[in-house]
Amino acid sequence: MQLLTDRTNVICISDEAHRSQINLDQKVKITESGVQKTYGFAKYLHDSLPNATYVGFTGTPVDGTIEVFGGVVDAYTMTEAVKDGITVNLVYDGRAAKVMLNQDKVRQIEEYYAQCELEGANEHQIEESQKAVAKMEVIIGDPDRLRAVAEDFIKHYETRVAEGATVAGKAMFVCSNRNIAYDFYKIVKKLRPEWTEKKICDDGVVLSEKDKKELKPMEKIKLVMTRNKDDEKDLFDMLGTKEDRKEFDRQFKNPKSNFKIAIVVDMWLTGFDVPELDTIYIDKPIQQHTLIQTISRVNRVCEGKDKGLIVDYIGIKKNMNTALKKYTNFESEEFEGVEQSITIVKDQLEVLGQMFHNFNSSDFFNGSPTEQLACLNRAVEYVQLSEELERRFMAAVKRMKQAFNLCSSSEKFSDEDKDYIHFYCAVRSILFKLTKGDAPDIEQMNARVRKMLEGAIQSDGIEELFETGKHISVDIFSDEYMDKINAIQLQVMRCRRKGTYIICF
Repeated sequence: MQLLTDRTNVICISDEAHRSQINLDQKVKITESGVQKTYGFAKYLHDSLPNATYVGFTGTPVDGTIEVFGGVVDAYTMTEAVKDGITVNLVYDGRAAKVMLNQDKVRQIEEYYAQCELEGANEHQIEESQKAVAKMEVIIGDPDRLRAVAEDFIKHYETRVAEGATVAGKAMFVCSNRNIAYDFYKIVKKLRPEWTEKKICDDGVVLSEKDKKELKPMEKIKLVMTRNKDDEKDLFDMLGTKEDRKEFDRQFKNPKSNFKIAIVVDMWLTGFDVPELDTIYIDKPIQQHTLIQTISRVNRVCEGKDKGLIVDYIGIKKNMNTALKKYTNFESEEFEGVEQSITIVKDQLEVLGQMFHNFNSSDFFNGSPTEQLACLNRAVEYVQLSEELERRFMAAVKRMKQAFNLCSSSEKFSDEDKDYIHFYCAVRSILFKLTKGDAPDIEQMNARVRKMLEGAIQSDGIEELFETGKHISVDIFSDEYMDKINAIQLQVMRCRRKGTYIICF
């Protein structure tokens, strides 16, 4: 590239300043015609604008970023983004201990090498074999370990969905390499064959005409990576073409699509935003900026999503804390762990238990469906004995449920704990619909209608004023407009049956 300008009053702004924007190195490629020397994009950019001031933007400033662009001028960190509501916070759930190779297997390996030595294998051969077996990918890809991971993953995922702890059931599972990903997929398929049946959406999902046009039949779980010409036929056909992968992308981003779980290796770990994605399972050694980008897949803001959950099967906690310190301004040693959520749930259960100390809830746990419903109605009336009790109850259950969403699969909750969690949540749900839900009372509706009319009239007036240049005065509470409001109010009826409001216009 030729010189564009040698002026000094030029500012060159580069986005993603941790990729090709910092590639100044020379690359030497040997071909049949001789040696070919090439440079990275950054080298050509700097040659064309040699005296420019370079400003780089990046979410993950690697060492090369600092070397090329200089020190950090200003930082907007993950912590600040959470406080500003730009992203949600992340919670860590370490499950590596549940699926690592057991010590019996380790002893069997040691005994095998001892036997090999007795049979004549020399020290060098045994050492080389041990090095090969000790490679992380061999351990990660061990069939027994993969099955243990798959079983734990299925239980964890299904529990979260059953408890309503996930926004739309969207999850991503990150594997170490292509072969392990395919092996893991086959194990999950064997354990849950129904997940590989093509459907438009989950049973019971209501679809609009737009949904019917956009949604395509998909499996619940898919393996997402590029094809390789050496792939076996089943894998090659399953991975699809470039156009197929674009469709996978569209379907996974649609919250109503049946495609809920993506098994990936490298694809979709950067620059792939799905607000409904709230859980990422990691079974791959990842470090530095790549780790930050990976876990950031689940920190996007979405209605109903309080936090993103990171489930660790490989033991990346230390790497994660190191990366967070390097690329954020996290004050503490570690960010929030699932143990904190468990503690919150336990604490709130105790608080709620004290609130309900004088209430007999046995019918909810032991009675018939009719008796259970009657118990819930009595519990609602009990909570409404005072405004203070109602306020404390609603706040405690909300806090408990938000925390439980992140640790619902924990073994630290007894069946009795879960029964009480569901009881309190059911009471809150009924109370919420009565007082704050989709059934406002007449006073609330009247205030809302007045506000809507006020906004509509003011907008019409401003539009006319700017179009015609007229100076007009609109009295939004004149007799004419109050008559309109009263006419609307006369059409509003409220019917209360078992605590439910039915509003007719």
